[in-house]
Amino acid sequence: MGRPKAALVLTAQERDRLEELVRRRSTPQALALRCRIVLACASGAANREVARQVGAEEHTVGKWRARFVRDRLQGLGDMPRPGGPRSVSDEQVAAVVKRTLESTPKNATHWSTRAMATQTGLSQSTVSRIWRAFGLQPHRSETFKLSTDAYFVDKVHDVVGLYLDPPERALVFCVDEKSQIQQIQALDRSQPVLPMMPGIPQRTTHDYVRAGTTTLFAALDVTTGAVIGSLHRRHRTEEFKKFLAKLDREIPPGLDVHLVLDNYATHKTQAIKTWLIAHPRFHLHFTPTGSSWLNLVERWFAELTNKQIRRGVHKSVQALEKDIRTWIADWNTNPRPYVWTKTADEILERLASYLKRIPDSEH
Repeated sequence: MGRPKAALVLTAQERDRLEELVRRRSTPQALALRCRIVLACASGAANREVARQVGAEEHTVGKWRARFVRDRLQGLGDMPRPGGPRSVSDEQVAAVVKRTLESTPKNATHWSTRAMATQTGLSQSTVSRIWRAFGLQPHRSETFKLSTDAYFVDKVHDVVGLYLDPPERALVFCVDEKSQIQQIQALDRSQPVLPMMPGIPQRTTHDYVRAGTTTLFAALDVTTGAVIGSLHRRHRTEEFKKFLAKLDREIPPGLDVHLVLDNYATHKTQAIKTWLIAHPRFHLHFTPTGSSWLNLVERWFAELTNKQIRRGVHKSVQALEKDIRTWIADWNTNPRPYVWTKTADEILERLASYLKRIPDSEH
């Protein structure tokens, strides 16, 4: 009954290869379906029965049966798509990539699609497609800084070890100060803020009136994410010692306290060293020079800046400090800890591979 079908007989090698493609997880689903169709057809089943077994249309089964009979395993791949021949050769693509990576235009610091198109004789859209294919973005530039600390490796192991395996009967806090240098300023816009409307974002004037500055001392509990904060108008050893005294009062007695800090001079004065001698449960761990990314409280400062300070309008320092205290209290009602996942060895291996890509690196 029906149209006669060509016989489909598999060799042992073809059957093994088809079954391997079906079992392998990395096989594309379309190719795996075609292999199942051929294997089912080789058992002698009709196209309608095969379609029911594999969950495909009957005409799809007929198509791949005929293709396999004609071209065998090579016939299961996708045929070339219709369309005109390529107008850009591999050599032209390689030339665009090489010029992008190894040169700059005479009148600019980086290439644009228009400048590259003029230089190579290709269209702007072609240059854009080549850049997207190879992940090239000449218009972007990011910053970085490698630490020159002689004890960089030791300090990374020390700080990361505290994050991943904190000592028993001890609390680990990340401590830092957010001062006027870090944009904690009471700013009032020169004109009233225009509220957001449908299709129109909130608008503020670019200029402002500065009412004053303050400094926030903060200690982030690595385990719970809770923050102990203290606001001061100055940023000196005296204020830092007062903050340490506040930590001593609020942290339950009987627990050791490990503080992760940066290398700011205020943290290392003789007055602080004397205070630490009188409070032996406090232990300081310093991040490497130029490596503030190791201090988790910096991430919390970013939350504070983005959600409260950057777009805030404050006519006085008192108003700014009130909003900061309110924000900290709200944070502590549902604190969210930042989970450190990288080990010290993973960080150092990543850094080593990065240094190999930097020519003439002396680090």
